[in-house]
Amino acid sequence: MTAYAELSAHFGRVAALSNAIGILQWDNDAMMPRGAAGTRAESMALLHVMRHGMVTEPRIGDWLAAAEAADGLGDWERANLREIRRVWSVETALPADLVEASSKAVSACEMRWRQARAEADFAGLLPYLAEVLKLQREIGRAKGEKLGLSTYDALLNDYEPGGRSDRIDALFDDLAGFLPGFTQEALAVQARRPAAPAPQGPFEVEAQRKLGLSMMATLGYDFERGRLDISTHPFCGGADNDVRITTRYDESDFTKALMGVLHETGHALYEQGRPQAWMSQPVGQARGMSLHESQSLLIEMQACRSREFIGFAAPLMRDAFGGTGPAWETEALWRNATRVKPGFIRVDADEVTYPAHVILRYRLEKALIADAMPLSELPAAWNALMRDLLGIVPPDDRLGCLQDVHWPSGGWGYFPTYTLGAMTAAQVFDAACRAEPEILPAIGRGDFAPLVGWLRANIHSQGSLFETDELLTRATGRPLDAAVFKAHLRQRYGKAD
Repeated sequence: MTAYAELSAHFGRVAALSNAIGILQWDNDAMMPRGAAGTRAESMALLHVMRHGMVTEPRIGDWLAAAEAADGLGDWERANLREIRRVWSVETALPADLVEASSKAVSACEMRWRQARAEADFAGLLPYLAEVLKLQREIGRAKGEKLGLSTYDALLNDYEPGGRSDRIDALFDDLAGFLPGFTQEALAVQARRPAAPAPQGPFEVEAQRKLGLSMMATLGYDFERGRLDISTHPFCGGADNDVRITTRYDESDFTKALMGVLHETGHALYEQGRPQAWMSQPVGQARGMSLHESQSLLIEMQACRSREFIGFAAPLMRDAFGGTGPAWETEALWRNATRVKPGFIRVDADEVTYPAHVILRYRLEKALIADAMPLSELPAAWNALMRDLLGIVPPDDRLGCLQDVHWPSGGWGYFPTYTLGAMTAAQVFDAACRAEPEILPAIGRGDFAPLVGWLRANIHSQGSLFETDELLTRATGRPLDAAVFKAHLRQRYGKAD
């Protein structure tokens, strides 16, 4: 076998092991009984160590050197070598005992978080989260030394390859200057409209589930390669060609679960649309989390809060719950779907205030990773920043710093990709609609084929063939530009009908 063939076969085996880890992680978060937590933590730790060992084998360096010097490789093979070297360089920075310790700490912290969140008990989570944070700092320092990055940027790089906090600082500072004033403008515009009544529950969970499944099918989700379940925190996970999503239900408000399903289906469409020929190789993976979040937010925010989509979905909503009266009219449903109201929960936030939730978390996690703030002060710091950015203060930590699973699960450096994703979503959707003017009219008929087809061709099927900026430039004609996101917000929220 050639050096490239050796690498390809080896990373195919790595992918097989990663798929097993992915299904076990899904089960951990969606189905596993609490009493199995200890056993599962040991299994997950062993699998993570095994994967780390496979990715850091010394012969990979020799294979890479030989393959990179070889002739006759195509664009996809060359890009695959680039991605393999990136993964190998990052993983070889970490000792196996650190990988094992982090996996075990995360498993314990995730389980404790579920109870702490339900009981608004930050003090009970604190020692578990402190251990995760300590190990994340060690991981970030080790990777940073290897890659020549700061500790935070080394963690960010895992989720956003090539991403740097100085660029994010500039983008987020610009948004933080724009959003408070624009939020007030949007609220003023909203106040001048007639009040839109909201549908009143209760809404049976089974009816919500059936509506969600119907919408997934409309979007083009392949049920032969995935499923819908329930979890404490909605997510998309699983494995290659087994892309599973979850949501959570509220019998007083069916839109929370529905929008959660639409959001996670956006992630799943990306995963299901990755190039099959490269599915088991690093080059066939999704191109970073800002692109991934752009696909979920594009579906949820850009497409499924449009007038066209609500017009299509309104009769289906009425049929699902037997709804009648003014609250179930299309205009009322659309106004509620695009209602601006500062709230405590990020995943339920409207499109205008959502970035403030992310900026808050980004600033806090940077301070915590830098050890510039004691972890014990997180609840107070969270509440102070929420007051500054959104003008509200959570009544307890369940609605504050305990609401997300990311930090307990070791996802430090992940949060900024949400707002990068929102900006990217606006830019990608704008480019898609300019290229295919039929997209919005088709959505109004419940036909997502033109939109998903464009995304398949320009985003999903490209995997990691290109770096993020190049992929976005090829798809939209320019690198990430916050002006498109601002223009979208002004068009949807900043003027009267």
